[in-house]
Amino acid sequence: MNLEKPSKENIVYILNELQKKLTMANASVMNPDSFELNVYEDLLYLYQVVNRMDKVSISEMEAIVSELGSLRKK
Repeated sequence: MNLEKPSKENIVYILNELQKKLTMANASVMNPDSFELNVYEDLLYLYQVVNRMDKVSISEMEAIVSELGSLRKK
């Protein structure tokens, strides 16, 4: 999969992968319809950072969820 091109399909993929890695109970923050293509680069960066992590602490998960919340449509 080529994640370098912004697309709704790539947003869905990134959010699904983040959800798997973060094992989030509240998946509503990961609704792909809540994200516009103009935040794609930020989502991709967040995905790349999380993907490099072996484990995600509770405080890191809270920070990631907060960042996702700031990227969502208003």
